[in-house]
Amino acid sequence: MKKILLVSIIIFCYSKSQAQVKIHIGASTAMNSTFVLDKGLKADPRYLSTATYKWAPVGFSFGIDLGKRFGLQLESIKAAQGQFYEVRDALDKIVGSRNFDMTYLQFPLMLKMMGGSDKAARMNFQIGPQLSIIQTGTEILKYAQSIQNIPDGVPPPQGATDLGGGKYEVPAVDEIISGTSDIPVTDKLGSFKEKEIQLAAAIGFDIDIMRNFYLSTNIRANYSFTDMRGQDLIDLVNTGQYSEIFDQRANLAVGMQLALHWMIGGTRRANAKDKKLRDAMKSE
Repeated sequence: MKKILLVSIIIFCYSKSQAQVKIHIGASTAMNSTFVLDKGLKADPRYLSTATYKWAPVGFSFGIDLGKRFGLQLESIKAAQGQFYEVRDALDKIVGSRNFDMTYLQFPLMLKMMGGSDKAARMNFQIGPQLSIIQTGTEILKYAQSIQNIPDGVPPPQGATDLGGGKYEVPAVDEIISGTSDIPVTDKLGSFKEKEIQLAAAIGFDIDIMRNFYLSTNIRANYSFTDMRGQDLIDLVNTGQYSEIFDQRANLAVGMQLALHWMIGGTRRANAKDKKLRDAMKSE
């Protein structure tokens, strides 16, 4: 069914374009701001999220323009993602951190919609599914001995002393909560999910800069449909064996991507200039 749908999209776009198919390859780099979306962490007064920026140093793409308005683009991207939380005590003083740090190989397949003009700069919008495969990842919780507000329904850390009113004196903690299979996880609580299915989207401009090269600048985002944690850790949280308010933990990344593409046969603007020159020569 998926193959039939993909073929149908290709045939539809090609029939609408009524133009020559163009092939391009490219290399990209990007800077992302990553958000770990979890209602449990957001509801816990001990954690305060901070702006976290990660670099996706290198990516490659292969694309087919099915005319001036539609195309398909397959990419492979090595991307760093993560989120940093401050851990605060009952007096709102910073006593530690909870740090997510992951590296993924991402494979988005994008349907690309483009401006139909032959101008040097044209808008584009892209959307499609993305497969993300984790390479390395850790979730590290570290804080000093302190008095903390523990929410209702969250078991206090081992060794904590109940002071009443939801306040507990807790011992210092420095542990790896979860990680990839090569990371020695404390008490074997669990690992990150190895593969995630995400939705990727982008909007920006294609800019012809040379006869066979164009630059693309895009604001991009991807969002995971599946929980980023492994099933073993999810089961522990669900059964109350792990001190955390449970909710699905999604991964959202938003950033700016810059890419250089080589267009086989010349860019749109270069071809338009060639056609104009040929038409002028014919008229003479």
